[in-house]
Amino acid sequence: MLIPILVILGVVIVIAAIIAAANIAIVPQAYSYVVERFGVFDTIWDAGVHFKMPFVTRIAKKVSLKEQVVDFKPQPVITRDNVTMQIDTVVFFQITDAKLFTYGVERPLSAIENLCATTLRNIIGDMELDHTLTSRDTINTKITAILDEATDKWGIKVNRVEVKNIIPPAEIQDAMEKQMKAERQRRESILRAEGEKRSAILVAEGEKESAILRADAVREQRIREAQGEAQAILEVQKALADSIRLLNEASPNDKVLALKGLEALQKVADGKATKLIIPSEIQNITGLLAAAKETLN
Repeated sequence: MLIPILVILGVVIVIAAIIAAANIAIVPQAYSYVVERFGVFDTIWDAGVHFKMPFVTRIAKKVSLKEQVVDFKPQPVITRDNVTMQIDTVVFFQITDAKLFTYGVERPLSAIENLCATTLRNIIGDMELDHTLTSRDTINTKITAILDEATDKWGIKVNRVEVKNIIPPAEIQDAMEKQMKAERQRRESILRAEGEKRSAILVAEGEKESAILRADAVREQRIREAQGEAQAILEVQKALADSIRLLNEASPNDKVLALKGLEALQKVADGKATKLIIPSEIQNITGLLAAAKETLN
């Protein structure tokens, strides 16, 4: 009898251990578990180890508290000037209250998508096409504020909403592409004109510097020529002064002086002057030469 009792006790212990292990719950970081007791909300389990009563409590929902990103498909919207376009959005949200998220709304992601589409249509409906294409930041700010307020009762915090793409009709896209092409061509023309202008300026500056250098070279040449002529005159005058000094040192007689006078008279006569002023010292010599010429004639 003892052995069957031990077997039964062992089986009971094993079953109890299995049941106890099955009712141990480990909640990971950044998660919350919604727990119900007999089908009614009981409590919220945060990160850590928890025990639930078998057949009495159950985990109704495991909720992630991390920030989540949902990319919604494009939605058709109509602008104030009756242009239909496709706009897709990206929503960044975070669950802040696990109880409200569990019991506040059925299919919360679908609810956020429908609310986002409705809000987007209302915002774009008050804007014209051109304003829509250039006001993404304004659209993002408005739709984020509206969604955040509406989802607060669902335990959801909408951090931001980004307009991913704005797709206008095909004919408007063609017109925009042509406009962008024309703008690119205009910018290229401006850049080319600026380049040509800069090139012309550089050429003109080069020619100017070249002319300045040529003028400087001519001026330098003339200065050097003038300096050479001045040096030559100084040398001639110096040589003349030396000859006079040597002549004076030699104490010449009247015949040498008369000969020098004739040499000077010859140089004067070789010039282009029409009048000559002859010193009185050599007038007698010129008279003798004139008489000799008449006799020969």
